[in-house]
Amino acid sequence: MATTRSRPLSPHLTIWRWGPHMTVSILHRVTGGALAVAGLAALTWWLLAIAEGGDAYQRFATAARHPIGIIVLVGLTWSFFQHLLSGVRHLVMDSGAGFELNTNKKFAILTIVGSLLLTAVLWGWLLGVRP
Repeated sequence: MATTRSRPLSPHLTIWRWGPHMTVSILHRVTGGALAVAGLAALTWWLLAIAEGGDAYQRFATAARHPIGIIVLVGLTWSFFQHLLSGVRHLVMDSGAGFELNTNKKFAILTIVGSLLLTAVLWGWLLGVRP
């Protein structure tokens, strides 16, 4: 008869302390999904509106200028920049750099701050906010 042995436990969230590097890793996956689903839907709607003519494009433009439309577009813009900067972070780590804990945490925080800053600058420019 086989005896049961105690097996080693895999690390899980009760063992590891939460850090910004974990947050950025999860955000990378979430923003990739958001860009794939919502971004593709918005892009498809925009392209179909262009192909169908002036009335269809006007309906799209009206929806995009609505406050909810702007929130969706700002969210997609932030998702794009967050996913981009997180991808750059992963590229640097794939080269073998940035694995030291403090460097990794700082780089993770910079991706969040950078994505927020780039989104704010782009939308400030798009909405005509001039310094």
